[in-house]
Amino acid sequence: MTIDEVVLLLKASQINGLTTLQEIILRSSWEGKTYTSIAFEAHYGEERVRKVAAHLWQLLSDFWREPIHKSNFREMLLPHRLSKTHQQLIKEFNRAATAISLEFPNSPVSLNSRLYIPRPPVEELVYAEIATPGSFICIQAPKKMGKSSLILRVISRANNHGFRTVCLDFQQAETAVFSSLDKFLRWFCANVSRELQLEPKLNDYWDEDMGSKVSCSMYFQNYLLCAVKSPVVLVLNELDWVFEYPEIAGEFLPLMRSWYEQSQILEVWQKLRLVLVYSQEILAPLKLTKSPFNLGLLIKLPSFTKEQVEDLAQRHGLDWADSQNTDSLMAMVGGHPYLVRLALYHLVSRGGLEGNLQELLQQAATTEGIYHEYLRQYVLVLQGEPELATAFSEVITAINDVKLAPITAYKLHSMGLVNLSGDRCSPACELYRLYFRGQLNPVKNFTIPNELGSLHCTDRAV
Repeated sequence: MTIDEVVLLLKASQINGLTTLQEIILRSSWEGKTYTSIAFEAHYGEERVRKVAAHLWQLLSDFWREPIHKSNFREMLLPHRLSKTHQQLIKEFNRAATAISLEFPNSPVSLNSRLYIPRPPVEELVYAEIATPGSFICIQAPKKMGKSSLILRVISRANNHGFRTVCLDFQQAETAVFSSLDKFLRWFCANVSRELQLEPKLNDYWDEDMGSKVSCSMYFQNYLLCAVKSPVVLVLNELDWVFEYPEIAGEFLPLMRSWYEQSQILEVWQKLRLVLVYSQEILAPLKLTKSPFNLGLLIKLPSFTKEQVEDLAQRHGLDWADSQNTDSLMAMVGGHPYLVRLALYHLVSRGGLEGNLQELLQQAATTEGIYHEYLRQYVLVLQGEPELATAFSEVITAINDVKLAPITAYKLHSMGLVNLSGDRCSPACELYRLYFRGQLNPVKNFTIPNELGSLHCTDRAV
């Protein structure tokens, strides 16, 4: 039995479920942490933690009818298997909870949602890294793979540690901000100041003779990082928008690298923990000595495994453990988190009848299917990139894997459209092969639906 199953079973069996502190104690004790450590990390008094824990061990002992305490908790429950009664209890709990709080998957998975699926060891690696002075994290994955959901949890964990957190989303910046490096860095500093609830004092530190980059660094070093006593986790979200302006990216990214290098020398820079979040990696050439992407911890979010898809289905109230449904869905969409969640949402919202899955999959690659709105956004992007459209058309119509020009293959892979094996490309999932065959073949007749208008790929709809 896993700790997730233990927690879920207790939530399902107890009238009042579990409190947040009870769940923290369970999970931390499973990891072998002491009460002192649990109290410190959860920001509770140790006496309260011990009191809640004592009640919890009694509850567990009564439930399993054998003595359970902190020292034997994991040893006692790990060999257990969920009985059919327990499985049914969890299934009914999931179905009831889902009916109350079903979320349409068009935004990050909220912190209190039951539908967030961890992808070990990703979360623990990131949590450990942000606790490290001067840390540097890069999180890269195509759109809709769960980056924003992970960032919500990173920020929450940082706040629980007493850190200050700032999350800048570059897609919120007006086009005029990118007109010059100086304007961009001033916008950057001003927004970080306000997020830290500090008065912007740019003119006190900006020096035309020193240049924008040095001024920006001095502003952080001598003002922002000195004004706050606790570490600062700075999340730079949607960094792709900066990539669209090569001159600015070519100066800003090496600046981020220099801050990390400064943390190895100056203590004040160890307060800063940088998190860079982006979908498509920058293709403009950067020397290895200037690129920030070969530093610190690099996280590339993986697709869901079969076990994780079954877990998510169970959390939607569907019992797929002994059926072919998981295999059928993954044969169409792989383990893509958004595509899987959208299918489960529609199955449950239509009554949770598992027989609907075959109908859903039969329509999946058509304009009547549930994925059409999502897929046509890719059509938009490819319509503005004829060379990419031609190359992708070659991939989805070929019997075997296709060798493409490295940059083309890299772009399609960063977009999430293809899998790469060495220098060979294949469609990322069967859904893409079937849908885009009708949209991109033949390429010379490739058009987009009238309702999309004439938007260009730089509108970044994907």
